[in-house]
Amino acid sequence: MVMKVYYKRILLALALTLASVSANAASRGDVNDDGEVNIADVNAVIDIILSGSGNIAADVNGDGEVNIADVNAVIDIILGGDEEPEPYDGPVVGGDISMLTKYEAHQQMALRYGIRTAHYYDKNGQMIDDVITWTKQQGWNAARVRLFVNPANASAADVGQGVVQNLDTVKVLGRRIKEAGMQFMLDFHYSDSWADPVKQYTPAEWAGLDDEALVQKVYEYTRDCLRALKAAGATPDYIQTGNEISYGMLWGPVGTPTAQLKKCYSGSEDNWGRFAELLKAAGRACREECPKAKIILHTERVAKLSILTNFYNQMRSKQVDYDIIGLSYYPYFHGDLATLAAALNTVGNSYQDKEIMIVETGYSYHYKVGDLDYSSTWPLTYEGQRRFTADLVARLKPYAKVKGLFWWFPEANEYGLGGSNWSVLHVNDAWYNAGLWDHETGRATPALYELKGFVER
Repeated sequence: MVMKVYYKRILLALALTLASVSANAASRGDVNDDGEVNIADVNAVIDIILSGSGNIAADVNGDGEVNIADVNAVIDIILGGDEEPEPYDGPVVGGDISMLTKYEAHQQMALRYGIRTAHYYDKNGQMIDDVITWTKQQGWNAARVRLFVNPANASAADVGQGVVQNLDTVKVLGRRIKEAGMQFMLDFHYSDSWADPVKQYTPAEWAGLDDEALVQKVYEYTRDCLRALKAAGATPDYIQTGNEISYGMLWGPVGTPTAQLKKCYSGSEDNWGRFAELLKAAGRACREECPKAKIILHTERVAKLSILTNFYNQMRSKQVDYDIIGLSYYPYFHGDLATLAAALNTVGNSYQDKEIMIVETGYSYHYKVGDLDYSSTWPLTYEGQRRFTADLVARLKPYAKVKGLFWWFPEANEYGLGGSNWSVLHVNDAWYNAGLWDHETGRATPALYELKGFVER
């Protein structure tokens, strides 16, 4: 190994000398801190490796180790191969595909046992080889993936309904998204299980931390996850620092009495300062590790304008750093499109320095979902789901600040799996019927193809 390193040093030195290659005024890769990134920094990393000093300044790729990978990282920086492209600033459309690898694994298992139908298909019944690259061909240019702190601590019921995304899962999906040439949105659930308006429980491993230590843990956890994703080729373009955090996050561990959960409410200043410090810690890690990524603060109170505006007013008064207002909008929970428009008008006028994204939406193609019934407007059929999508896109297009639209759980597809040992959603066979593949045929629904209209401006 030592001889290989020295040969590489000699060959690289010769190549760089002949080419007179140097990168000036770059901080990353400037191991010897002389204001340049060049052959001297390559030599510095090699010397650190050979000396075994463990000098963390030589950890150029941010994976927590100093080895030959860091030598290669410096070389890439010098030759220009490690530079990230300028961030895409146009509209994005896609879906939260967090369960895709789980479905793919179950489909492969079923196929091995002779269930030949278990697969994803297009609307014409043609088998889809790779869902991510295929959706890009249909006009999608982004995908979202959630991340739990330790989903192994989640309840069996929650695991059965999709709480399985650990860092290894996100590395795989994130890299595939990036390799397909799509934008990648990372959704931090700072919890071991679902984080939403009614549950924002502190991860079990963080349960004993006081507020000051918890702020530091959020910073370190966010930083370490982002470093790992970068090293895996899965650098996020958008980062949600929390999921549906209208009432705060990291309230307390499961079982904490309600009065001690540290929730945030309109009409009270209690806990907002604590919450803001948590978000600032997360945001600081994002800015340091992924400076080109945009930070999203995600709420879902589109039908409760006073709560919605109080949230973002609190963010402004407490100087929380972010770029995008992220909203959930499901008609069967929140109301009709006029309700959504009122929310967009409100946040668009009140926070003119922020972009807006609909980071979650959906509507059923079969069977009622949620509390409100809009089947007279959009029937619970393929066509009804398509019409909802077309109407939503048409409603969003006039808003120049609305830069993103993401369908939640489009990849749900139990075709060939449901009712068997290979079912993915295995709690009471509770299929989610607002996805974009039909559980009973495996075929993509027309709404999937309709979504591309959002970016066709």
